Amino acid sequence: MNSLLRCQRLLVGHGALVLLFGFAVGFGFVFFLIGKIALWPIPGSIEYQLPGTYDAWRMAHMEGIVNGFALWLFALVLPVVPLSDILRARLSWAMILVAWTIVIAAAIDPLFPQARGLSMGGNVPNTISFLLFYVGIVAVVWVVAVVAVKTLSAAREQSS
Repeated sequence: MNSLLRCQRLLVGHGALVLLFGFAVGFGFVFFLIGKIALWPIPGSIEYQLPGTYDAWRMAHMEGIVNGFALWLFALVLPVVPLSDILRARLSWAMILVAWTIVIAAAIDPLFPQARGLSMGGNVPNTISFLLFYVGIVAVVWVVAVVAVKTLSAAREQSS
């Protein structure tokens, strides 16, 4: 199988898994909002108020949706970026790493108090969240910079 197609399939597959993760967190968001765990039409419910805040649950849910679609979008634009097979694979895996680190870090916030991950230190969940965000942000900056340089260089060469 060619390298481009393999990378696209990995991105689409992981994008689907990240979306499913976002959907699952969405159930937590709903349970947080209604103050109990209930799955209609399954009878009964568990009276339990999930921890966290509205903003933390919404963000965790949306990170799954946005990052899942970002992987799908990256799979779509990958053919127009002039890359070697090795660099294409590295960028694809970097984007997969970005998606998972960001959604996992975002999911820590609603479950643990003071775990937004905005700065290093504090409690253990906050530190884990911060380090995950840090890895994801560094990786996505690298991916976007490489894509910009490679595509703009190719466009400039093509117009010459």
